[in-house]
Amino acid sequence: MTSSSGNERLAEPLARAVGERTAATLSKLGLTTVGDLLRHYPRRYGKPGEFTDIRSLRTGEHVTVMAEVRSATVRTMRSRGGAMLEAIVSDGRDTLQLTFFAKRAGVLRMHEDKLRAGRVGLFTGTVGEYRGKRQLTHPDYVIVGVDAADADEAIYEALRPIPIYPAAASAPTWRIARAVRTVLDPLQEEEVPDPIPDDIREREDFPTLLEALRLVHEPEHESDYERGRDRLRYEEALVLQSALARRRAAHASLSALARAPREGGLVDALDARLPFELTAGQRAVGAEISRDLAGDVPMLRLLQGDVGAGKTVVALRAMLQVVDTGGQAALLAPTEVLAAQHVRALRALLGPLGDGGMLGGADNATRVVLVTGSQGSKERRAALAEAAGGAAGIVVGTHALLSETVQFADLGLVVVDEQHRFGVEQRDALRTRAERPPHMLIMTATPIPRTVAMTVFGDLETSILNERPAGRAPTATHLVPADNPVWIDRTWARVREEIGKGGRAYVVCARIDPTEPPDAVDDSDADDVLDLEPARERPPLAAATEVAATLAERPELAGIRIGLMHGRLSAEEKDSAMARFASGDTPVLVSTTVIEVGVDVPEATAMVILDADRFGISQLHQLRGRVGRSTAPGVCLLVTSAQEGTLAHERLSALVATTDGFDLAERDLELRREGDVLGSGQSGRSSLRLLRVIRDAKVIERAREDARELVERDPQLGDHPALASAIVEWLGEDQEEFLERA
Repeated sequence: MTSSSGNERLAEPLARAVGERTAATLSKLGLTTVGDLLRHYPRRYGKPGEFTDIRSLRTGEHVTVMAEVRSATVRTMRSRGGAMLEAIVSDGRDTLQLTFFAKRAGVLRMHEDKLRAGRVGLFTGTVGEYRGKRQLTHPDYVIVGVDAADADEAIYEALRPIPIYPAAASAPTWRIARAVRTVLDPLQEEEVPDPIPDDIREREDFPTLLEALRLVHEPEHESDYERGRDRLRYEEALVLQSALARRRAAHASLSALARAPREGGLVDALDARLPFELTAGQRAVGAEISRDLAGDVPMLRLLQGDVGAGKTVVALRAMLQVVDTGGQAALLAPTEVLAAQHVRALRALLGPLGDGGMLGGADNATRVVLVTGSQGSKERRAALAEAAGGAAGIVVGTHALLSETVQFADLGLVVVDEQHRFGVEQRDALRTRAERPPHMLIMTATPIPRTVAMTVFGDLETSILNERPAGRAPTATHLVPADNPVWIDRTWARVREEIGKGGRAYVVCARIDPTEPPDAVDDSDADDVLDLEPARERPPLAAATEVAATLAERPELAGIRIGLMHGRLSAEEKDSAMARFASGDTPVLVSTTVIEVGVDVPEATAMVILDADRFGISQLHQLRGRVGRSTAPGVCLLVTSAQEGTLAHERLSALVATTDGFDLAERDLELRREGDVLGSGQSGRSSLRLLRVIRDAKVIERAREDARELVERDPQLGDHPALASAIVEWLGEDQEEFLERA
């Protein structure tokens, strides 16, 4: 990590520090400066006698294996000419073959001499398979206690923990270690400014940043790298929490127009006409939001609601509280399908209360209008006029709402649905449409563990809806082995049974058509498709267009009309496909994940997800939430090729075991690699490296409190320039959307 002043050494290009050739290989890992290299921490540590579990290696995986040499033999190849060295290494139970080829046997004698039986080494390469045996071909390797400058260094290397880095074929772990030592050893304290203030570091008994880097890169004992990691984890937490504390402080200085509740207004009228009782959770969260709206500091609240928890009603009551004061509310949805559905749902809930100025409308009624990019010019002009004139109290739209052509008479509240689909700049485009900053309510149906919310959404107040509305039936989830024809036949027979009872069935595919690359997905629809089993050849992902045609030929679905839905369809085609599905004209809908969020067809009781192992837990949970939205029970069938014992199978088993989205979100985090919580593509290399939000909850809470006190005393962190520089370097002045899952 570099800063704008005081540590030019860390900003030095690696080409100058370690040479052009080494720098070129390190650049393939995204490492271009001394600071980048020093922040490339070891993934784990090895010691002689603690060998890699060879049985766990996967074909096609790039690995670094610690093992003991059992034998090494050079022989001439008669069939193809040249020579081959075959070495066998072992972890004490299983063996791995190392293979080297050369034109002459003499070239291989050097390897044969080093690879003596009983020696321990680190071997790096890609796992292959030949005649049923796993092997590394031409692996790069280092022999512990042999590849050293002198005897003293050999003894030191043989006894100390060995850092094993995230590596590449061109940059094996020991080359990274040598490069780290080249730049780390000559560094002085003044060349490495420390983001942690002195008083906090002394209180926590933390080493300085330079000391911590030496402890993790060059440990002499296990306790060394543990102490260094503890300090670096806290540092990550402090930098993030300080950035959030500054955002909170800046937000608290803003002034909004208070929108106090009005007795006898639209909120009371809506409550009186609702055909169901609000849950205790809806009432409690509604009261929190109402208090925020009545204040003169702009509300900035995250509303988490598990699938089917009733967020729409809570948001509508908030919007009506603003309308009761003469203001307007904007509801921003990520897709046109969802925006159109919101309009239908709001109008259905409001009834005459949403027919302002129309025959049959209530005396105090408002209007709900839709603004999307695909609207006809006449419809769009009418909607824009109602928004600008104030006749429309609630304006629903997609990204089109962000256009400069959309104006409001008095925008008092912005509701953002599925906020991770929108960046901070996009949301701020709406917040600047009013004379004073409007209140903001951000909704997500993706449950977020408390520690994640504290880390990623620390500048938002958080409300949680975790009850299901009364009358909602449960959804049963089952795994279906993709290679079991009997189970597959039964899957489609079950779909037919649900349709026979008046239900509807979704069939979800990860890509649109078979012409896409095997790992391609419908980018307009899906957040992620995971490859959790690289070791095994699998059939290509099921494609929606192909599956729709195949299902039409299945005897179980004879006579059943099948619809198709994906992100390449026009808005009209999507609306038509959903309307035919909802009416039962096409009771089976083959779709990509465009139906993941918000789509509400109460008659839908069955869902089949093909290639389920290629999706994340949260996405599968969202998809499952499209069924079981009425009194009829739902069923979700996860078709998978994942083998028992794999990570993919473990994730799916977690989904089968519970329908609690918060439990699943926490389980999902526990299964992820460290750093993933903030997303790998959010802000360059700004992802968390060592901090794990579930494991390190106490560290985050401690850093949060320290950051709050620091910013209260020194809002601009002028007395802590290294911390201020770290925020800029890690997040960027224009990239703090990283913190909000943009």
